[in-house]
Amino acid sequence: MDKSKKGFSRRTKTILVTGSAAVAGFLFVASGITADGTNLRTGGLEDLRSLVLDRANKVAVLQNQVDVLATEVNDLAITKVDPALSSQISRLEQVAGLAPVTGSALEITLDDAPRESGAALPNNAAPDDLVVHQQDVQAVVNAMWRGGATAVQVMDQRIISTSAIRCVGNTLLLQGQVYSPPFVIKAVGNTSDLQQALNDEPGVALYREYVDRFNLGWKVAILNKTTISSWQGALE
Repeated sequence: MDKSKKGFSRRTKTILVTGSAAVAGFLFVASGITADGTNLRTGGLEDLRSLVLDRANKVAVLQNQVDVLATEVNDLAITKVDPALSSQISRLEQVAGLAPVTGSALEITLDDAPRESGAALPNNAAPDDLVVHQQDVQAVVNAMWRGGATAVQVMDQRIISTSAIRCVGNTLLLQGQVYSPPFVIKAVGNTSDLQQALNDEPGVALYREYVDRFNLGWKVAILNKTTISSWQGALE
């Protein structure tokens, strides 16, 4: 016999026994109330029998509901998730940034030019020439996406479709948090493709001109294995 059916029969017996006990208890109490010191073998006995039959019918209805629910529970317990659907959900989670991604990665670091307090500016330089700007970080992020990155992180935050990178002075405002340089961008993907995309990005090429002219910080490293965590904020 199937184990689930066997367990189900045992449960049914338990419920029926409990129901019978409840009915018996009801009869006992009803008998005491109805008798009230008189002979039960009178016309009032028919009313009591009708009441008992009514309660028995209700117990049968409830038992039928229990049987139906128990069958549904058994069916749900043995139901398996469609592997194709599970795989599709996993892919969508990665695209949306809702799942961590592990693999080889490129790590790019951008930093302001070193400058002592009160020191004169380099020749032909303005103060804005010596700091990293929003467009510099955005150029690197854009290059990573064009290079086929499966996940991108700026500082400690996963970048998703609704992420907005903003510059406030020489600090970076990202999803409600403020960061000071150096700014670190990580991208998981084929590191050769990512490096090529970085070299081909016009905004990165412009930034590297300022690296050469004014000594802004620029460092690119290959990470054999790193994990970019999933997006932790709300999806708008």
